[in-house]
Amino acid sequence: MTQDQQHTALVTGTAGFIGFHTAERLLQEGWKVVGLDAMTDYYDVTLKERRHAILKQSGQFTAVEDRLERDGVLMGLFAEHKPDVVIHLAAQAGVRYSIDAPRSYVEANLVGTFELLEAARAFPPQHMLLASTSSAYGANTEMPYAETHKADSQMSFYAATKKANEVMAHSYAHLYHLPTTMFRFFTVYGPWGRPDMALFKFTKAILEGSAIDIYNHGDMSRDFTYIDDLVTGIVNLIEAAPETAEGREGARDGDSLSPVAPWRVVNIGNGQPVQLMKFVEAIEAALGQEAKKNFMDMQPGDVPATWADARLLEQLTGTIPQTPVEEGVAKFVAWYREYYAV
Repeated sequence: MTQDQQHTALVTGTAGFIGFHTAERLLQEGWKVVGLDAMTDYYDVTLKERRHAILKQSGQFTAVEDRLERDGVLMGLFAEHKPDVVIHLAAQAGVRYSIDAPRSYVEANLVGTFELLEAARAFPPQHMLLASTSSAYGANTEMPYAETHKADSQMSFYAATKKANEVMAHSYAHLYHLPTTMFRFFTVYGPWGRPDMALFKFTKAILEGSAIDIYNHGDMSRDFTYIDDLVTGIVNLIEAAPETAEGREGARDGDSLSPVAPWRVVNIGNGQPVQLMKFVEAIEAALGQEAKKNFMDMQPGDVPATWADARLLEQLTGTIPQTPVEEGVAKFVAWYREYYAV
């Protein structure tokens, strides 16, 4: 997409962790950004307000505070702004919270995404990029996770709603020729992260002298992905819209491109799983303080390991995220200390 004329991106969830960073990058690259966020109280709303305040410093950012699942909200935004690109990041997140409050996942993730797809049907953008999750791989044990693997055994309701988003989007891509990329995130972390995420909770607890809960007795690994690397992957994928169903030459080996729609799913991860205890050691090193550890059994809905096969991302964009976990954790700790003045 050439930048000789200004383009508009509609980004949902811009007061959230990933949405904020994505919108900020697009603004830096000269885009107009329309940002939608519901400002829900799932976690500290002040953190969301601070993120949005930073984005509002740009005259190219339009903030809209409303619920994407509310009938007509997205249709109105599409009609008014005619976005060239849509990046759908708004969702009710969290594996464990989906056990306690499943209805919020139906409303935000299922109904909200339906409203987005209906609006795109009426006002088709050049490319839609929708967030999914590595949790969609569920009970799969074949590692690393490849986009072409069967993924029908989700282990949490959160993961089930995100997999449902994938197949919902596929049907719209097929029926209405909407170029759509689904990206599966792998344990994203970094500055301005969510308070319910492990890095945030661990840092807070260690600084307060409290014990941190280490599940499955530490026998877990994650493909930790630094936020800047994730955003680079998302922005680079904008130019890699799936081909339309007609006249396509076909998918290359390892491509998840649909045989009947301009739709594919792409992993965004480092391709380098890190043991949970190594991650804790990186936090301790950045803080200069040892953690008190409370070893526990695995939590319901969780999985022992994630590991991305990132070769399709590399084929499509030419790069794979590479920030070492020690570097990324140190950047988060520096932000945390400054933000909370500790």
